Amino acid sequence: MTGDRSLDFARDRRIVKTDEFSSVFRLRPVQRTAHFVLYVCKTDLPHARLGVVAAKRLAPRAVTRNTIKRVTRELFRQTALPSIDCIVRLSQPVNTKKGPATTAGLKAVLREELTRLFAAQVLLQGAPEAKL
Repeated sequence: MTGDRSLDFARDRRIVKTDEFSSVFRLRPVQRTAHFVLYVCKTDLPHARLGVVAAKRLAPRAVTRNTIKRVTRELFRQTALPSIDCIVRLSQPVNTKKGPATTAGLKAVLREELTRLFAAQVLLQGAPEAKL
């Protein structure tokens, strides 16, 4: 660990409680891609928080769901988001049980879509103030 809080994914940077998820889900989706829906809510916290929902019926293998969550968290940590709560929800099937659980092509597609979602939020919400 480098000590840089912007690169970790501590519990205070996660949306973990059901009522926290519900409060963000009550809002309309902000943005959609081929596989994901992004919900966003402004907060008074000094940092952004993330929640990820990957349903078993859309990604039947645990390996695939874990890959989706891992890629999402990685891109969230690398993006300087303003003080928002955001939930990324898988909305379309990504593969079936017949094919391989994950492939380099699947990871690249997911990474590109998630990068687009987070970059759009930086532009829409405004970049956070730089810390000195």
